[in-house]
Amino acid sequence: MPAIGVEQGFWHGRHVFVTGHTGFIGGWLCLWLQKLGAQVVGYSLKPPSEPNFFECANIAGGMTSIIADVTDLNVLSQAVADGEPEIVFHLAAQPLVRTAFFEPVHTFATNVMGTVNLLEAVRRPQSVRAVAVFTTDKVYDNREWVWGYRETDRLGGREAYGASKASAEFVVEAYRQSYLSEGDNPVGVATVRAGNVVGGGDWADERLVPDAMRAFASGQKLWIRSPDAVRPWQHALDPVRGLLLLGERLYGDAHAFACPWNLGPAEEFARPVSEVVESLKRLWGKDAVWKVDKRVKPYEARLLSLNSARAWGTLGWRPTWDVEEMLARTVQWYRAFYNGSNMHSLSLEQIAAYEAAVVSTDEQPVKQSA
Repeated sequence: MPAIGVEQGFWHGRHVFVTGHTGFIGGWLCLWLQKLGAQVVGYSLKPPSEPNFFECANIAGGMTSIIADVTDLNVLSQAVADGEPEIVFHLAAQPLVRTAFFEPVHTFATNVMGTVNLLEAVRRPQSVRAVAVFTTDKVYDNREWVWGYRETDRLGGREAYGASKASAEFVVEAYRQSYLSEGDNPVGVATVRAGNVVGGGDWADERLVPDAMRAFASGQKLWIRSPDAVRPWQHALDPVRGLLLLGERLYGDAHAFACPWNLGPAEEFARPVSEVVESLKRLWGKDAVWKVDKRVKPYEARLLSLNSARAWGTLGWRPTWDVEEMLARTVQWYRAFYNGSNMHSLSLEQIAAYEAAVVSTDEQPVKQSA
């Protein structure tokens, strides 16, 4: 199926509710929705870092922003009812693997009960037609296979983060089957599985790219935990575009697209951590130095990839920027930030460049994991 762009006419004036709007991926989603002319209400905790994408790109200027916790069912339900959204994107989460290792109670409360609360909140408003829940590629029972996991493969979770997100997948399935798929006003509910996302505006701790950008900008040494680990890399705008495409499809058909979706990089986009760091070092230039941290560390999967054939063949979605382009765009963003540029304008420019690149993906086809 040819690569398909987001339909601006569909989103213009559309009422959309986004949880996790102050986060990295949620911020890019809200900015793109604003560019499309949607009426966006965001619900989230305060931005998770300082600096952060939400504030430096002035995302709040084009939407209604509610600062609250998804673990508070009453407040969340009232916010959804007041916003009368047609489409809901749920991205609010505790998103860090290592944080989950040290804070499992908080992680399960946010990622599992936060999802329960969101789905409970959308049961009553008659306006809601579609819900897309963002989970992770780490929901699978990872056997360190060389081939990509399909949506029908077994879910698992050896560590708290993956287990919490796999549990959220079960929550979605239960609500879909028991409450949301039947009646006069069925709601299409789907999950999106993606991971190892890079892009400008991510300042989370214990993530490769933001750690690298902080170190290089300050002239400090970057320490790497697992240089030989292979990761399938993608730019944040890849899964964001997938969410938008899925929102369009779910709105039109509450049943046909109400299922899990892998939105993973192409097979040839997998790179060892050391190779990505070397590329970041070259793109940044002087003052970029990295070393291997040999201290004992919690478990992390060394190999994990997704088979996204369902999205390629049904949604018209596929990765757009290759590894070199996504890293170049990412370094461009951080350099501009540290140089004091207008990050709202630059971020919109990157979205426009990404949109323009979507139509050319068929000219240089990429491989999909078997």
